Amino acid sequence: MKRPTLVHFLSLKTEESLNIKASITMKENILSDQVPQGFAKEVAQGIVREIEKELPTPRFPIQAYKLLSGSAFQMKITGIGAQQEVLFKKTYDTDSFGNLSVKIPLNAERSQVKALQVYEVGKEPGLELHLGTFIPLEISNPKKIIICDFDKTLVDTKYSTTSELYKSLTKPMEYFPTVTNSVDILKGYIDKGFHPFILSASPHFYEEAMRDWLYKNQIYTAGIFLKDYRHVFSLFELDLTPKDLKIQGLYKINHLLDILLLTGIPDELVLMGDNFESDPIIYLSLTSLLKETQDPWQLWNYLRKLEAFQMNRKQNSILLNKVYQISNLLSARTEKGKGYPEIKIFIRKKVDETSIEMPESLNQHSSHIELYEGLPPSLAIKESQKLKSKEALEQKEE
Repeated sequence: MKRPTLVHFLSLKTEESLNIKASITMKENILSDQVPQGFAKEVAQGIVREIEKELPTPRFPIQAYKLLSGSAFQMKITGIGAQQEVLFKKTYDTDSFGNLSVKIPLNAERSQVKALQVYEVGKEPGLELHLGTFIPLEISNPKKIIICDFDKTLVDTKYSTTSELYKSLTKPMEYFPTVTNSVDILKGYIDKGFHPFILSASPHFYEEAMRDWLYKNQIYTAGIFLKDYRHVFSLFELDLTPKDLKIQGLYKINHLLDILLLTGIPDELVLMGDNFESDPIIYLSLTSLLKETQDPWQLWNYLRKLEAFQMNRKQNSILLNKVYQISNLLSARTEKGKGYPEIKIFIRKKVDETSIEMPESLNQHSSHIELYEGLPPSLAIKESQKLKSKEALEQKEE
């Protein structure tokens, strides 16, 4: 039996608004499938114990392949106060893939919300299916945000060949070498009060495997943003198209802007990425927008001509709209007498670079970039040998 289940739920509370990003799918109810009517209670309890035994096992992405399907849902969100009183209640429609993104302005009453109860109310008329209860993550002033890429930045994954792609789907994330210096930098900023976000171009069904890896590395509160491949293969949705499977520029800057629209303009912003694709250009483009050294129209006009973007008409309009939304937030910030955000960019070296070549229009912000080694040389050799040993062992077993 299938029932609506949350794929992910992220709720952020700032001084201005309560921001929610969620995704629902239909998922099999394991207990109802494995315990037919008439089975003894002890059998059911035994199955529960078996399921609990499996929970700590790291998951690998292909286990969540069913998330490639999607449908529309109705999500009822109830805000609960400290005394369990209901402070607000509203029902929202998801998109055709089960995704929802809402911003709820806060007033004196809503600002007292301590927890959110979430229900699906559209699939069975008159029936409210409880999806979970969540405590919003509070981002107080001064706002400190760190946004980190995942592949090649935190984990040294490979997708170049069919064999490497197969391994990425069928292996847990811990199979691949951890980029220790990146993890140390990320956790160091979390200890300083920065709220983490993980941005990856991996498919959306990688989330459970990625969350397992983050928990194992003591990173517990990160919001994860992944590429929803259902949009890529849709004939009617044009915000992601097949060319965006390979080209990551548009996807990444869109989600960077989405995060800032969720949290508001931060006082301090740290960006982490690598020099294997287009991270430096994307991060410096965002820096030029946040420092207001480029007009929103000029920035959009510059980005749409880059090979790393290649936008269609709908993508052009979506990006331009978000750029202007950020510009409006910056104007409201300056009217309150606040300065521009402090920005630091960490870029993992691809080889032995001492600098990165940038377009002339972005050169003035290159001082924000700090290049670093992903792995200490001795550890890099050990990790490479360890991975080769794993691959040799797998070939023997085959």
